[in-house]
Amino acid sequence: MSGDAHTRNLNDAHPGILNDRRTRILNDRHPDIPDNGCTRLLNDGHPDIPDNRRTHIPHDGHPDIPDDGHTGILNDVRTRILDAAEELFAGGGYAATPTTLIAKLAKVPGDLISQYFPRKIDVLVALVDERTHVEENDQVDAVPGDPAGTLSRLARVLPLRASPAMRRILFREADTHSSVKERLGRLNGELVRRARFALGLALPGARGDAARLEVAAATFAAILIYQENLCQLTGHQIDPDAVAELIAHSLV
Repeated sequence: MSGDAHTRNLNDAHPGILNDRRTRILNDRHPDIPDNGCTRLLNDGHPDIPDNRRTHIPHDGHPDIPDDGHTGILNDVRTRILDAAEELFAGGGYAATPTTLIAKLAKVPGDLISQYFPRKIDVLVALVDERTHVEENDQVDAVPGDPAGTLSRLARVLPLRASPAMRRILFREADTHSSVKERLGRLNGELVRRARFALGLALPGARGDAARLEVAAATFAAILIYQENLCQLTGHQIDPDAVAELIAHSLV
């Protein structure tokens, strides 16, 4: 058996663990102790073995990608791919962005993207799932007797947590994948719910019946979403105060 006091075959210490020529365990101080903080497992052929503070797996397949030694290369590369895709999808659109361009901007080998995202559409789905969030709560600033002011305040903050780039992607790619439609559908539903709740507080014993309040809330939500989409495309802004005044006038 080859080896010396510093290098032992992994099977010598752990006979139940499968070994091959590419797997070695190095123990610089105490060869009879399985692990003492100086042990490093070199595994070129088994990238699915997890890493921890005492076990480091070098990424031999792509030596040009740096490893920070803390968060690990896997999360770093995936984040860089998503960052690049977010910038490119927002700028030129999903259809006009090939994965080769994403790889170039992310500074990763082109074949590496498919290891994280087998299809390009998987990149878009990950962006929407991980980088957009519809906030749901019942905190509305409603003033009894002032439905216009109540809606006006509600119009100023969309319950959507997302970067400007992700907002552009959401509205631009509404027909690209069902996950995008689902997120926009949740945003619309939350806007309708908040507007209906706010109008109920602003118009106690409402002169309009429940059906009219529901229509007013749905109209308000539709205008806000249209405004967001229009702003992304043209930069044009609809006056939220005028919209609130118009809807409130229809209820009194």
